[in-house]
Amino acid sequence: MSAEQKKKMFILMINMFIAIGSFGIIIPILPAYLESINQGGTAAGLMIAIFAGAQLIFSPISGKWADQYGRRKMIIYGLIGLTLSMFVFYAVDSIWWLYASRVIGGIGAALLVPAIFAYVADITSMDQRAKGNSFVSAAMSLGIVIGPGIGGFLADFGLKMPFLISAIVSLAAVIFSILVLEESETKDASVAMPEDTESMAKKMVRSVRMPYFVPLVITLVMSFGLMAYESVLGLFVDNQFDATPQEIALMITSTGIISVIVQLFVVDRVVRRFGEGMVLNIFLAVAAIGFFLSLFASSYVLFFGVTLLIFLATSILRPVLNTLISKMAGDEQGFAMGMNNAYMSIGNILGPTLAGMLYDVQITYPFVLGLAFLVVTLVMTIIWQKRTLKQNMYVKPERA
Repeated sequence: MSAEQKKKMFILMINMFIAIGSFGIIIPILPAYLESINQGGTAAGLMIAIFAGAQLIFSPISGKWADQYGRRKMIIYGLIGLTLSMFVFYAVDSIWWLYASRVIGGIGAALLVPAIFAYVADITSMDQRAKGNSFVSAAMSLGIVIGPGIGGFLADFGLKMPFLISAIVSLAAVIFSILVLEESETKDASVAMPEDTESMAKKMVRSVRMPYFVPLVITLVMSFGLMAYESVLGLFVDNQFDATPQEIALMITSTGIISVIVQLFVVDRVVRRFGEGMVLNIFLAVAAIGFFLSLFASSYVLFFGVTLLIFLATSILRPVLNTLISKMAGDEQGFAMGMNNAYMSIGNILGPTLAGMLYDVQITYPFVLGLAFLVVTLVMTIIWQKRTLKQNMYVKPERA
């Protein structure tokens, strides 16, 4: 990449890190904070569901706006939404206002994430895109790792201190982006398109006819499986292996670090060597094997290893899927990335919900469900690739 590309990529990574990390900051102290205002598990679950639901509804719309009005505006507006959400969270104790802040935050994330990935597509060539997407995905993973750690540290200064610091950091990101981030060069999209009036449901229907529909489905399945796995992970290792909170924290942090390393240093190399299609097949299979092995792990150490394997696979799959969708999207990068975010949000909503219900029936059922979904998706992906290979729906980079 050129120096100018690296500069813009660095700005995008900072914004993505702040967006993901700012919400991660509140995770360690959210249960204690809700208890302090006489709320419990129901409220905690709704906090996640409302955020993901708002993100789901607005992602297709925001993707189209990114095509029409520019990536820079959507990135800045998204950061403003996240900042406002955290200031509301800090300033009030009413549960209904807290729910409202989650709606604002979800809308902010919906504006921000598709615009960032569309921006990456604008400033990179086809050969550079996997690398660019892996950098942004690494910033997401780093936010997931560092955010909760910072939140736990700040909680020593008061339950609301993480909310305030998160809001201030987000505000700094808004100012930083206004001053430094330039608009990417795109084709003139100022003319309104007929799809602008489409409802989210119609956009979802339209996405079925897109050449990148199968990668969108894989994105949904991956998000579903990963969130289902994460949502019962702590409960499972506590129930099965009497894991301490420190051991659970070690597991989550280690998987996050693995994700960052893989996305920064591994993804681009394996894609260049094997191509997106082969990498997709291999690591869908690896993820399925991980879910299968989780059913038979007999100790904390073995389950730890299986968890690292699953997160290794998903760390590679996420940027590869983003790259495939981006390459197939042509001039509709914003719409494609918006739908990508929407399908991911569906998985983020359904995964924890179904996993929690199944866990109460039998603690291994969430892993069985994830395994079944992954196997079906792998078969569907292989069939799809055979049908589209002659049409060059994805590009296999030439070996060096």
